[in-house]
Amino acid sequence: MNHRRNWIVRPCFLLLFIASAFAVRIGDPAPGFTVVDSNGRQQHLSDYKGKFVVLEWHNRDCSNVKKLYDSGSMQGLQKDWTAKGVVWLTIISSVPGRPGFVTPSQENEYIKTTNAVPTAALMDMGGSVGHLYGAKMTPEMFVIAPDGTLIYNGALDTSSGKSAAPKNYVSAALEQAMAGQPVKESFTTPYGCPVKYK
Repeated sequence: MNHRRNWIVRPCFLLLFIASAFAVRIGDPAPGFTVVDSNGRQQHLSDYKGKFVVLEWHNRDCSNVKKLYDSGSMQGLQKDWTAKGVVWLTIISSVPGRPGFVTPSQENEYIKTTNAVPTAALMDMGGSVGHLYGAKMTPEMFVIAPDGTLIYNGALDTSSGKSAAPKNYVSAALEQAMAGQPVKESFTTPYGCPVKYK
């Protein structure tokens, strides 16, 4: 009986090991992708080489995401950083029938009603980009440098959606990198809701 259980457990650990081994790491080139956005346009990561790029994994049904958007915090960051030339891509990897899944028209209406200003909202309906980056939570943030390397991955900030004056990891990473400095906290543990891949 124990031998049989080991045969079941070992493949599970092997799959987790393989997944973690191939997830993008800080300092690695950010994996390229092509995804259709909520306006029906193809978005290629390669189009933004030479710019800082923020990837924001999003699920509007997640309570943590709701707090950030209800307070205007995420929209404020989008406005501040896109005004400085940063590309901000909101990515929705929820599959049909799962919380957070939206159609392109529903996403455009959401962007309008929340006054969000991402560069584009990517409809990652099959979850391929999410799996490519190993995105686990919403919100989960990635920052890519102009040379195409990943310089930050993790939580948006220290608040877990609760603090009135949290430290913002994404802003800190961008500020440090733009000043030619290394990112002091390049990886943090993201908080929120699991990405609804299936």
